[in-house]
Amino acid sequence: MEEKTCCCGDKQTLRLEEERKRLVNRLSRIEGQIRGLKGMLERNAYCPDILTQSAAVNAAVNAFNKELLASHIRNCVVRDVKNGDEAVIDELVATIQKLMK
Repeated sequence: MEEKTCCCGDKQTLRLEEERKRLVNRLSRIEGQIRGLKGMLERNAYCPDILTQSAAVNAAVNAFNKELLASHIRNCVVRDVKNGDEAVIDELVATIQKLMK
């Protein structure tokens, strides 16, 4: 996988089409779950039922994050370290710390 810089200076990662589709599908399912939560609230569903569904959304987002993080480490981080760019390690640590809040 290749990383490039776009016109605004932000990094981008070029993903394999299969990986991109898999991640987009996960996000689409999460989006559906969020719409379901909104619908439950609009229908005045029982609080514990909404909270149970909310916990499922959190688990789905965490699964998405784990998959993306693993891909990032296997591809971007390994590539950058091999190319002598060890700053990517500090970036990775900061990213993991944000995920653990």
